[in-house]
Formats: sequence, C-alpha cells, structure tokens
Amino acid sequence: MMKRSLKRQMTVVFVGVIITILAVMFVTNSNFLEQYYVVYKMEDLTNMYKAAEEKVKDGSLGEDDANEALNHLSEKSNISAIIADEDGSILFMTAREKNGQLFAQLMGYLIGENQDEGKLLKHRKNYELRRITDPSNDTEYLEMWGYINGKDLFIMRTPMAGIRESASLANKFLLYMGCIAILISSVLVSYFSRKITEPVLELAEISKKMANLDFDAKYVSGGENEIGILGENFNRMSETLEHTISELKSANNQLQQDIEQKEKIEQMRTEFLGNVSHELKTPIALIQGYAEGLKEGVNDDPESREFYCDVIMDEASKMNQMVKNLLALNQLEFGQEELQMERFDLTGLIKGVLQSCDILIRQAEATVQFVENGPVYVWADEFKTEQVVRNYLTNAIHHVDFERRIEIRMLQQSDNVRVSVFNSGKPIPEEDLSKLWDKFYKVDKAHTREYGGNGIGLSIVKAIMESFHQKYGVKNYDNGVEFWFELDTKAS
Repeated sequence: MMKRSLKRQMTVVFVGVIITILAVMFVTNSNFLEQYYVVYKMEDLTNMYKAAEEKVKDGSLGEDDANEALNHLSEKSNISAIIADEDGSILFMTAREKNGQLFAQLMGYLIGENQDEGKLLKHRKNYELRRITDPSNDTEYLEMWGYINGKDLFIMRTPMAGIRESASLANKFLLYMGCIAILISSVLVSYFSRKITEPVLELAEISKKMANLDFDAKYVSGGENEIGILGENFNRMSETLEHTISELKSANNQLQQDIEQKEKIEQMRTEFLGNVSHELKTPIALIQGYAEGLKEGVNDDPESREFYCDVIMDEASKMNQMVKNLLALNQLEFGQEELQMERFDLTGLIKGVLQSCDILIRQAEATVQFVENGPVYVWADEFKTEQVVRNYLTNAIHHVDFERRIEIRMLQQSDNVRVSVFNSGKPIPEEDLSKLWDKFYKVDKAHTREYGGNGIGLSIVKAIMESFHQKYGVKNYDNGVEFWFELDTKAS
C-alpha cells in the first residue's frame, strides 16, 4: 500500500528545496558577506604591497613603467597609496591621492598618533593592517602601513563598500524572487507529477546500464510507492552484483600476483643455482685435480706438495667467501636482515677500513689519499656501511693501474655526505656500467679470477644502499673510475 502519493511528495520536495536554498542564501548573506568582503580587500592590499616591494627591490620605483603598473593595480582594486623615503620625500603616489590626507595619516602613524585607531586585523614584521573609520568623511577603510625593505615608508587604504546595505537589498530581492519561485514551482510540480512515466523510464535506463555491467547508475528518486520500492530493489541488486564482481576481480588479481611471484622466485632460484654452479665449477675442479695429484704423488718433493696444498687452501677460501657473500646478499635482497640505524663517525670508520686493508694496499703497490676534515657523523647501519666502504676499496685495489693512485673523498652537502672512492686505471666500458651491480657480473673475467673475485661485492653494495634508501653509483674518468654513495647526516 502506498503511504504517500508521488504528486504530494514531489510538491513538498520541490517547494522545500527552494525554501531551504533561499534560507541558506539569506543567512549566508547576512552573516558572512561582510567577512568575505574584508578578506577580499585584505588580499588586494597585500597584492599591492608585494607589487610595490618588487619595484623597490629591482630599483624601478619612480620609473614610468613601474608607476603605470602600480597605478593600474590601484585603479583596478580601488586602492590609494603613498610610498616615501626615509626623509619623507614621496617616491610614488596613486592618482586618486592628491589632497595630502593620506600622507598626513602616514606621518601620524610614524610619530605614534594613530597607533590605537581602528581594529588591528593583521600584524607582520614590515607592516600592519587595520580597519578604521575616517572621521573627516565618516568613511570606513581597510588601511595598511609600514616599511618596504626596512626603510621606505608606505601607506595604502581602500574604502569598504556599503556591505550591510548591499546584503539587505540582496535579501529582499531573494525574498521576492523566492515567493515567485515557490508559486511557479507549485504549478509546475502539480503538472509534471502526473508524468509518472519518467521514473519508469529511469528504471529502464538503469536496467540497461546494469546489463552492460555499469553499476554506477543508481535509482535516486526514492519514495515509498511502488516505483520507489522497485528502485530500491534495483539498487540492492546492483550493489550485490558489483560487490560480487569486485570480489572475483580481487581474487583473480591476487591469483595472478601469486603466479607471477612464483614464477619470479623460480626464475631467481634457477638463475641463482646456475650462477653458483658456474662459479664453483672452477675451484672444485682445481681442488679435485690438485688433491688427486697429491694422492698419486705426482711430485714428491716438499716444495711441490706445499704448492698443491696452498692452491687447495686458496680455492677453498675463495669458495667459503663466496658462500658467505651469497648468504649475506640473499638476506639483504629478501629483507631478512634487520637494519640497526645509528649515529656514528664515518671518518673513523673509513680510517679503520684503510688500516685493515693496509696489507692489500702495499701488495698492490698503491698509494691511498684520504682527505679528511675531522669527524663526520651519519645515520646508517654501521656494520653494513663498513661493508660498502670495504667492497669499494678492495675493488679499487684490485683494479688500480697507471700511477697506482687511490683517492677517498667525503663531500658534505646540506643534509647528507657523499663518499667517493677513485682508482687510477682503465675506465669501465660504457656498455658495462649498468651491469656492474648484477650478481656474478665481471667486466674483466681473467683479471677477476686472479684475485678471487666472483662479481658479488657490488651486488652487496647495491642491496645495502637500497635497504638504506640512499643513492649510489659509478662514474668514469679518462684516467680512472670513481664509485660513490650517500648517507644522511640528519636524523629526519
């Protein structure tokens, strides 16, 4: 059973909406129009001040173009203004201010006679803005005075419009138009309410959109009649279908992500096993060969046996180090190792690494230059930062050439420090630069094999720096290569 007819509902709604809109506009005009006008005028004065400040700063105040621009802005915003130097000489005066009244007001502010006049609206370092009433003409103004660049005096004012009278007239007009609108709307609602086919057509359009899986369309007319109930059922059916399809899409997307993740893990596993097997093939073959030689007594003299044992121990050490590096890299890449962010002296850390690598430096017959300017404190994981510095330094030692010079620099910036490690020698081919950070990648495989490198060190650097969310990189020079990274010097 219908509780209300469509005709009555439409009449009440339409008339109610009009009355509500009129009431809101009436209240808004009465209470907020004046405040809005004041804020608007304050913005005009502030813009005029900024324009004058720019002219003073660039030294163009007093020139025809500058004065013309300021006069144009004053005419547009109905602002009177005067700018004077420290001696009281007028540098600029708007065309509307010719009787000297505004200049007298400025002098009054300067000697402290007008400080308590009106209502203070804004106070800044260089100026203050007041709402005052000029007793000479009983006119209300917004007035700004102060200094430009700390020396030139200025005053600006703009009259307040008869805002209360304007609001009253607007409200009366709204009242008259509202009565007319209510009468017209009542007639129109009475006529169009008989057209009950419009809601039916609306429902038909909604059903068409739903058939095309467009669930944004909703029946919004409402009502407690038969059409209203049917529209609500349409809305519930649309929401149910949308929710069901959304769940299906989410499940499908999750499934796709799971499949991609599985494929990625499998690819990484295959790649990892392939690289490891390749890297271990040579040392295992050497260990096996020299061990068989020892067993078969190929060389019985003590010197040969000692050489064979040294080779086996060296290759075993390389394998052990590679496994350690791989485990560390795996933990970093999968986020299994917790970072210990702390503040420490980066200069002391670098000096400690240099001391521990002194033997390698002397074996390479290299000279190391480390320019330091006292302690430099940074925020990072100290242990992992040491790994980065050590990997950069050992890489430089193993590739130093020409004058065999290594330079370590620290460049302090605003909120971070850049550490760079340079080694003289051949530049890295440009096509290899982007691949340096890949696991097991070697530019010079023969040279790398000599010192036991396996292409993991720079991958560890990459993983550590990305876990820090910091920048790192490499740069070629004509006489060498520079590796660098950055760390925060501030806690925030």
